[in-house]
Amino acid sequence: MDMPPETTETQNPGQRPGPGEAGAVAVDGPILALSGISVRYGAVVALDNVSLGVRRGEVVAVMGPNGAGKSTVLKAIMGLAPVVAGEVLWRRERLAAATHEIVKEGIAFVPQGRRVFTHLTIEENLEMGCLHLKDKAEKQRRLDGVMRIFPILQSKRGDMASAMSGGQQQMLALGRGLMAAPDVLLLDEPTLGLAPIVVGEVFDKVSEISETLKTTIMVVEHNIKGVLDIVDRAYVLDKGRVVFTGTPKSVRESNILTEIFLGKSGAS
Repeated sequence: MDMPPETTETQNPGQRPGPGEAGAVAVDGPILALSGISVRYGAVVALDNVSLGVRRGEVVAVMGPNGAGKSTVLKAIMGLAPVVAGEVLWRRERLAAATHEIVKEGIAFVPQGRRVFTHLTIEENLEMGCLHLKDKAEKQRRLDGVMRIFPILQSKRGDMASAMSGGQQQMLALGRGLMAAPDVLLLDEPTLGLAPIVVGEVFDKVSEISETLKTTIMVVEHNIKGVLDIVDRAYVLDKGRVVFTGTPKSVRESNILTEIFLGKSGAS
């Protein structure tokens, strides 16, 4: 994997910062990585020997054309894809657990399409993000933290989610992910279907989450220009393989995006 130099950060073992509370976890190298992962849906190869990773505190993008395998990367991490080879590594240990156990480990997944519970209030939706949490004081602390990051949710906390705009629902989905107090937040197409002005707001919030909570983020995104403005590194996928990885500057200066989106890439 093309990764930046190793660093070491420390925090009291077993403690994770909640929304509004910064912190770090002791780790050398990638905190989360895919090593030689292959995913198949019947005869269809979705990922072919993919290796990539994200370090503590990074924001990393996974990009590529439709069908490249971007969303499958996140699903493989969360145990939602049929992995036939390779392994997911969490803090250098093999991650093989049920999805709800993976969330408890410190990895939260915000799927594309927002998928809020429209029959519940905003506050009830947020509470769904930490159903396993029995500590009422901690749950309230996390709610307060999310409300500080997303003031619109505070002002509408008693409203039904069905009354929210698409952009507001996306903010709610992000907030629900943060209620798990994750070390790593996985975002699948967070700006999909949103108006251009709202797209900018979502990217701003992703940056704020990274900067204020020190949350590590892996984001799958089709909005190339917007996402390159907020990430530290990017992986480019095509036909289920990593065909390029580097900084936003190196991605912009290469021809890789033009090649794969115009179908001229030699990668297969």
